[in-house]
Amino acid sequence: MARYVETVGRRKTASARVRLTPAEKHSLAVNGKPGESYFSTNELLNIALAPLKEVEGAFGITVVVKGGGISGQAEAVRHGIARAIIELDAAKRTPLKKLGFLKRDPRAKERRKPGFKKARKRGQWSKR
Repeated sequence: MARYVETVGRRKTASARVRLTPAEKHSLAVNGKPGESYFSTNELLNIALAPLKEVEGAFGITVVVKGGGISGQAEAVRHGIARAIIELDAAKRTPLKKLGFLKRDPRAKERRKPGFKKARKRGQWSKR
C-alpha cells in the first residue's frame, strides 16, 4: 500500500481535505475532476499548486473541497498542500512559511449588525 499524507486547508468558508501520495508525475484531482478543468483559469490553478514549486519529486494529489467560492477553494487547496508537504519533509517549513502558505488567512466577510444596512453602512442621518 502506498503511503500518503492527509491534511486540511481552509480559507474563508472553504475547506479542503488534501491527500498527497508520492507518484511518477504530478496529478491533481479536485472533487473527482482533473485540476485543470475544476480551476477554470491558469491563475487559480497556479495558486493551488504554488507549494509544489518548493519541493522536488512528484505527487498525486486528490482533494475534496467544500464551501466558499472558487478563489477561496484554490487558496484552501494551497493551504492543505503546504501542510502535507511539511508532514513529509519538516525542512520545507521555513520556505513555505516565508511565502505565507502555512497561515490560515482569517479574513472573511463581516457580519451585518442590527440597525445597519450592511456590516458598517448606516442609514443617512437626518436632523429633522
